Amino acid sequence: MIKKVIQGIFAFLAAVIALTYAFGYDYLFRGVRQTYLRGETGSTIDDGQYFPSHVIANGNGKPWDKDSLYNKKPLPNILVDELKNSKTASFLIIKNGKLLYEEYWNGYDQDSKTNSFSMAKAVTVMLLGKAIEENKIRSLNQKYSDFYENYKNMEFGKDLTVEDLAKMEAGLNWNEDYENPFLPNAKAYYGKSLEEAVLYREFKEKPGTKFEYQSGSTQLLGFALRKSLNKSIAEYTSEKLWKPLGMEQNAEWTTDDFGMEKTFCCIHSNARDFAKLGQLFLDDGKVDGLQVISSQFLNEMKTPTKLSSGAYGMGIWINNDAAVKHYYFLGLYGQYIIVIPEKQMIIVRTGTYKDQPKDKKGRPSQVEFLVDEVVKSY
Repeated sequence: MIKKVIQGIFAFLAAVIALTYAFGYDYLFRGVRQTYLRGETGSTIDDGQYFPSHVIANGNGKPWDKDSLYNKKPLPNILVDELKNSKTASFLIIKNGKLLYEEYWNGYDQDSKTNSFSMAKAVTVMLLGKAIEENKIRSLNQKYSDFYENYKNMEFGKDLTVEDLAKMEAGLNWNEDYENPFLPNAKAYYGKSLEEAVLYREFKEKPGTKFEYQSGSTQLLGFALRKSLNKSIAEYTSEKLWKPLGMEQNAEWTTDDFGMEKTFCCIHSNARDFAKLGQLFLDDGKVDGLQVISSQFLNEMKTPTKLSSGAYGMGIWINNDAAVKHYYFLGLYGQYIIVIPEKQMIIVRTGTYKDQPKDKKGRPSQVEFLVDEVVKSY
């Protein structure tokens, strides 16, 4: 009897495994291995070591100049409480191009590399701008079917442009859900093949008619970018951003099992280097007088779109409704590079803030709070 029960259990498990592979959910095994078997319930800011990646090489690292008041004025208590309660790893303030304040918690320090999550979307769009500047991609209006001919035969696919992808107006059949393991975000994050997870998805509406934040859009943009280059996206990032910006460390960009960068997420870097991406916007694309990226394209990135009700540009979230206007790179669990033009300030926050409240336009409420408190105090 016991033998039959054991045989039945094994037969059931074998059937489950077979069905999992048959229906394309085999990525769940990796997901379980890299979350629950490590004592986690989902992705983390430290999980880069469990995935393949490409190095984004730095060149001659240039440390931040420190302000004369560096770390001399403590954060207000209300801000400290907010940062601690939201499991912050790092918090930096840059003012007038100098490092004014930095603090780390929970074992992190200035050399700690953490997951950018969707802050990588803004980096991907910046690389798009550089590729257009170098005539590797013709323009924002270029059709996606120029890169992948099968889109000519897909309903709405023939209308898709790289601009639609950058503005989150693609109209993909994509549910942006970070909790449900059976939806596309999980397959793109844990799966072996981004091409299988993203490249052949159908559309639910005509591109350019509705704003809907979709990680699949930026991954499609990554495929077009990769096809236009004669090198990996990480190599291009190194050449066009990491080296010119004087990043202090190499970074790693997570890939699938076939070497395609997850352009919707997952650049692993430190807070000081993340801050330099924000400073590039404040400096209109220049570093030490060198035009690293077109100022016109950066302006397009931070220009709010009508379809997003003014909350999004291209890869960049925007809050011009606030008392102090700002825009920012945004990643899951509260990864921020916040740019405050009128104060010539950058704020970087990394950490693990789950289930954070959002405003009516889908923006995390914490960002405006951080801006208000920093501007009042510094």
